[in-house]
Amino acid sequence: MIWLTFLKKSCMKKLLLLTITMVTLSLRDHATETFQQLVRTDTTSNDSVGKVHHTAVVDPKDGFKDLFVRGTAEAGLNTAKLNPRAVSFVEDYTEKMGEQLTKMKSWGKPYFDIMNSILSQHGLPTELKYLSVIESALKSYAVSWAGAVGPWQFMPATARTLGLRVNKRVDERTDFQKSTHAAAKYLTDLYGLYGDWLLVIAAYNGGPGRVDAAIRKAKSKNFWDLQYYLPTESRNHVKKFIATHYIMEGEGGITTVTKKEGEELLMNADAITAVEAETLNVSGKYHSLVISQFLKMNYTEFSRLNPNFDKVLSATGSFDLKLPSDKMLAFQANKPQILEQSIKLLLAMDGR
Repeated sequence: MIWLTFLKKSCMKKLLLLTITMVTLSLRDHATETFQQLVRTDTTSNDSVGKVHHTAVVDPKDGFKDLFVRGTAEAGLNTAKLNPRAVSFVEDYTEKMGEQLTKMKSWGKPYFDIMNSILSQHGLPTELKYLSVIESALKSYAVSWAGAVGPWQFMPATARTLGLRVNKRVDERTDFQKSTHAAAKYLTDLYGLYGDWLLVIAAYNGGPGRVDAAIRKAKSKNFWDLQYYLPTESRNHVKKFIATHYIMEGEGGITTVTKKEGEELLMNADAITAVEAETLNVSGKYHSLVISQFLKMNYTEFSRLNPNFDKVLSATGSFDLKLPSDKMLAFQANKPQILEQSIKLLLAMDGR
């Protein structure tokens, strides 16, 4: 009898526990479903006071799903995916600096226009201007803890080597145009050493000696393989450049990939543009920078299709312009505006 009573009590306890568990799960599922409905929908309710809006809760990093895994660009060119080892850094940097850099697109335009012009004169990708953004935030009189000065953050000895005057009376490191010409020379020299823009950015920050040492230790010239043999500052400098490029451009480019990845990108572009590019003989004072910007075309891609455009056009008076089909249509429809902007740029360059 005692055993039977004990058994009944035990069964009742288990039944009670089971009932509580089921009720708890039911309440949890109901709460979850209700919350998800609030998140998924934008519901408006009216009352005597006014309207109440339930706004969707969005993870800021969700946007990176589309940003980093891209199909084809407007011109039909395959764009390089962001290296998986950079994604986390770029996400965090965008959350930290995204708003500030987005505002810079507007107020920094006059500076970007100057740098675009100078970098293109030296045959460099105009996206390298973003190096100045992470060096100094475009501040002419920026001074680092080590004594580097100007928008491109040159040390005195390096600046003098590149032809800038640095003395008690004059410091041309603060001159935006002259320092950008000096930076272009230095970047050209570094690219001659490495042929890889990610290594160039690392060397610009930490010096070629540290990059060379990292290459020897890693037995590789791939930035992603040797990065941890670099000083932390130099390693992060490269990733900041990549992140800034993505924030400013919305995608990567020839300066955000390794040499091998860049070669594959250009090979893919060659295979497509060889079929789709159209040719038009042009004459007049056009400028490559204006054409590429007006057509929203990557400057490196434009230069690859039209090598030495500015020099040939200036020397001969005409050029067989090559553009993807859709860009050619846009060029022909907007020739007067493109020519007008080109002339303004050329006059500004002659008067500097």
